[in-house]
Amino acid sequence: MQRSTIAAQMYTLRDFTKTAEDLRAAFQKLKVMGYQAVQISGMGPIDPQLVKQYADEAGLTICATHVPWNRLVNDLDALAAEHKLWNCKYIGLGGLPGEYQSSQEGYRTFAKLASGIARTLKEEHGLQFVYHNHDFEFERVEGVTGMEVLLQESDPEVFGFELDMYWVQAGGANPVDWVHKVKGRMQVMHLKDMAIISRGQVFAEIGEGNMNYEAIIEAGRETGVEWFVVEQDVCRRDPFESLEISLKYLISKL
Repeated sequence: MQRSTIAAQMYTLRDFTKTAEDLRAAFQKLKVMGYQAVQISGMGPIDPQLVKQYADEAGLTICATHVPWNRLVNDLDALAAEHKLWNCKYIGLGGLPGEYQSSQEGYRTFAKLASGIARTLKEEHGLQFVYHNHDFEFERVEGVTGMEVLLQESDPEVFGFELDMYWVQAGGANPVDWVHKVKGRMQVMHLKDMAIISRGQVFAEIGEGNMNYEAIIEAGRETGVEWFVVEQDVCRRDPFESLEISLKYLISKL
């Protein structure tokens, strides 16, 4: 991990990126804060050319995205063109579509379909598909977790992972173990911490919770993770302040 490889996931700022003007202001704040890269997700309907222009103005690299499943299925060429415009290699899916979640066969079907799309992205466009998990993939379906099915049934040559460390922990699994399980298949990692307040788990800034982030970061280094992306689904303070707290912690571990 280097400072230039720490990115802010724009989903954290989704309430501040509904318009092009808001996005431009958010990019500028992130640059002043010290971020050098962002992941695009959760923003309003903004012209991709403007996204590129405003990212360039702020000196921010667009390292990855989250896109809807229906665009991967029905609008792949246009989606690929946007990523090439942004010089963004990693095209991410933020979660498993609901219709595939209820059975092992559903996970296998998704793994096959997504692997086919991922191969097209790689062979025709030079892009890498990455899958972002939540906790539900660690529920056992017919004796095995959904994540194990995805790992075993997807094409390792083209289907990548973007493990979210909080959600791995919330699913009852060991984040460090899973970073090593997907070694060679994960170049983008999501980081957020977990704290306990009033006997319940809550999202927290990195270093403000109870997860072993020193070990997680080291595992990322050891396995070739390229981008360490800060995301906080729900912030208990101003989201910009949350992103800054996490960035300061990560910089202290460089």
